[in-house]
Amino acid sequence: MRAVISVQQLTRTYGAHVALDSVSFEIGKGEVVGFLGPNGAGKTTTLRILAGYLPPTSGTARVAGFDVVRDSIEVRQRIGYLPESVPLYRELRVEEMLRFHARLHGMDRARTERRIGAVLEQVQLTERRRDLVGNLSRGLRQRAGLATALLPEPEVLILDEPTSGLDPIQRIEVRSLLQQLASHHTVIVSSHILPEIEAVCPRVIIVTKGRIAADGTREQLLKQLGDRSYVRLEAVVGPDVAKAKALLGSIAGVSEVLDKGRLGIHQCFDLVCSTDLREDAGAIAAARGWALRELSWRTPSLEQIFARIALGDGEALPSSALDGAQPAQAASAAPVELSPLVTLGPTTPTMPAKPPAPTKIVYNLNPFDAGAGRDLGKPKAVDAPKPPTNP
Repeated sequence: MRAVISVQQLTRTYGAHVALDSVSFEIGKGEVVGFLGPNGAGKTTTLRILAGYLPPTSGTARVAGFDVVRDSIEVRQRIGYLPESVPLYRELRVEEMLRFHARLHGMDRARTERRIGAVLEQVQLTERRRDLVGNLSRGLRQRAGLATALLPEPEVLILDEPTSGLDPIQRIEVRSLLQQLASHHTVIVSSHILPEIEAVCPRVIIVTKGRIAADGTREQLLKQLGDRSYVRLEAVVGPDVAKAKALLGSIAGVSEVLDKGRLGIHQCFDLVCSTDLREDAGAIAAARGWALRELSWRTPSLEQIFARIALGDGEALPSSALDGAQPAQAASAAPVELSPLVTLGPTTPTMPAKPPAPTKIVYNLNPFDAGAGRDLGKPKAVDAPKPPTNP
């Protein structure tokens, strides 16, 4: 598969802060990739570099074979970019705004009218083409922004938080639209709505602390992390639990049977397997006359995979979290430590002495501070302000 997007050792720094640290990945023609990461991980910085809005500090990024720095105009002709905060001209009508963007792309009149009608129908804004952009709701403005990104028929679509601020119904509509776009474009979607990414994007790239933490399909990530899918069976199996466990272990494809103990009169088993074997387990239960309470197929969600990677560099989630427990329940089991701020007893409580304030390092761009010959690219040490003294 030909790589439409190729990123090699991409690095971006803001002063002393490293936003991207030697990031490398490739995206083939027609792929739909979800770009995930916590706030500040470097997602938006990467997308801005690919869109030509921001130069990298080092490394290379190519779109359709063109370098985003040396061939910026060629790159921009081949991408449609929808930033998180959609920049629209609120005083223009929807079709006026699209005509303005068409002129920027150098489109002739016939193609402009044809594409305006097509994209308005695609984003379901045909009946609102004469409305002022400023009078549209947040969801409709998001659709208008997507229409401007689709207008020049780009080879690559870069969408940064396309459903940000939308209500659940609007998110469903945009998700359906993204599924339609997947058959005609190479798409990168950055979003915090993980079920949305899971529904639309077969492949995900997870970024944490400016680095690629994981890259692949959900099945590949599960294999890399060692997480397991399983069939949960809860049934009345009689007094011979060991025999029931052996019967379930004889199913082809079951690698292990975990006895999870009793729940009331029901015995609970987890059948570890890579494929859904509920029918096989159900057939054994029916043949043995077991009264079933639950027979379900469980596999870690993208949200659980993301949390495991982003929160602990591969540290396993608590088993209660994988079994569907609420985060608050899992957190309540953590031990509580008392902070030694006060001494309990008959003596008067005392506070520990405060450590000295550290020297603050800033980038001061004032050329008249410390002389015009100072290097503005280097940080300057500034003493922390002294606390006021009481008279």
